[in-house]
Amino acid sequence: MYTEGRKELQDLCGGLTAAYRVDPANYACGTVRRGLRNADGTGVTVGVTRVGSVQGYYVRDERKVAVPGELYYRGIRVTDLIDSHRRLDVFGFEETVYLLLFGSLPDEARFSHFCRILTDARKLPDGFFEDMILKAPTRNMMNALERSVLALYCYDDRPDDISPENVLRQSVELIARFPTIVANAYAVKRHIFDDDSLTVHIPDPSLTAAEDFLRMIRHDKRYTDSEAKLLDLMLTLHAEHGGGNNSTFSCRCVTSTGTDTYSAIAAAVGSLKGPLHGGANGKVTEMLDFAKSELPSRSDEAVRGWLTKVLAGEAGDRSGKIYGLGHAVYTESDPRAVAIRKYARDMAEQTGFAADLELLETIERVGVPLLMERLGRKLPMCANVDLYSGLVYTMLGIPRELFTPLFAIARIAGWSAHRLEELISGGRIMRPAYRAEMTAAPYVPMAAR
Repeated sequence: MYTEGRKELQDLCGGLTAAYRVDPANYACGTVRRGLRNADGTGVTVGVTRVGSVQGYYVRDERKVAVPGELYYRGIRVTDLIDSHRRLDVFGFEETVYLLLFGSLPDEARFSHFCRILTDARKLPDGFFEDMILKAPTRNMMNALERSVLALYCYDDRPDDISPENVLRQSVELIARFPTIVANAYAVKRHIFDDDSLTVHIPDPSLTAAEDFLRMIRHDKRYTDSEAKLLDLMLTLHAEHGGGNNSTFSCRCVTSTGTDTYSAIAAAVGSLKGPLHGGANGKVTEMLDFAKSELPSRSDEAVRGWLTKVLAGEAGDRSGKIYGLGHAVYTESDPRAVAIRKYARDMAEQTGFAADLELLETIERVGVPLLMERLGRKLPMCANVDLYSGLVYTMLGIPRELFTPLFAIARIAGWSAHRLEELISGGRIMRPAYRAEMTAAPYVPMAAR
């Protein structure tokens, strides 16, 4: 009966598109900011934040002027964080989480205390794995993560308390539990859908987030220090990106209603799940596969010819898109992409992916001017972080279905900081306006239709 009902519902869908289509001419009035973007491409300013800052240009005489991209966490350049962690040969994600949540870098005693609290919170509540993950397997790890976040509401004795102190406690628990949820959901997916053995590893509080995640997703629990530190770098780079990205805005928008932490963070996860946001790194990896199979050679000329076909919808996935190129804010460079190119090269050479990294660099070098020409754009464009992040995860033996969840494992730190800021400093529900385009119509009785 249910299957028949689905078919019958499909039969009612004739004219569905027409009922919802809005004539694009209605947006030409100049007052509607589609995508919350101004006419010059800048984002519509809806708030003020002290958490993160993305800088890719400045405005002079009402014109954008390109500059090398910078990303700041609480006023500190993310490249300074990365370079310092690398120079000291330490893991940096946990320090980055502290910085984002508390607004400053910790001293040794406070950091040690924070790390102990964070790692102790990794274990899921009793029965959670069996009831919420094992009994409802899914192929999509973002779906598993989103509903697990909502389910954690039921295991919290103060779920609706939105005092800063309680929200901080909830945030720390979610930051700690995201890797465990993803690793456990992946183990179940591998068992149910891939006919693999069910191997679930209990989190180890003595390890960093990067180490423990690699350990939990591998049957033998083995990883190298260089692997873990490269993943740690990736988590640090993805932890925050200002308030204007879609998932952070979703978190702040939902937070402005006064709702609970789990609802706000689940909304952010749902946003990140979208292929126009968090799923881009997987599309780049797919594009790389197409390039390797379709290119006659890897010369600049051959790559340019292939990318021309990609833009025309005649190669790759036929979407007409070159994934990993261009960004809403960055112009000359994306500092995250620059950092990955700098620090991932050794791993690429060690794991046999040096040629793939070089091919992506060629796509960047050849594709950017090609795309600028196609768009008629004079302001510089650059590769974004997604062009290289998927290859790094592939080097680390991480399957593609975990690429976007890893993004969430990192970005939950930024989401949490923005939620706290919205609760403390926002003070007003966000309510945008939509202009109605319709004509008055009389009600027609059934017999007269």
